[in-house]
Amino acid sequence: MSLGGGGSIREAGGAFGRRQAAIEEKYFREKESEQIENLRKHHQEEINHHEQDIQLLQSEIKRRKTQIKKLKPDGAGSN
Repeated sequence: MSLGGGGSIREAGGAFGRRQAAIEEKYFREKESEQIENLRKHHQEEINHHEQDIQLLQSEIKRRKTQIKKLKPDGAGSN
């Protein structure tokens, strides 16, 4: 798998050219792996944030339902 032109050493071929190509390909594979790992971490942080939001909203819903239960029904005792 060759990437681009590569420069005079790679174009000359031979052992030096193959070595340079292998070094470049390894570099790009490592960069890609690093980017994928960073993306995974970012997505996990987003998931955690949304789960916290969900817990907060569920707590607020529970609090509101409790408030509703404590209220007297409309029209009760107003005669």
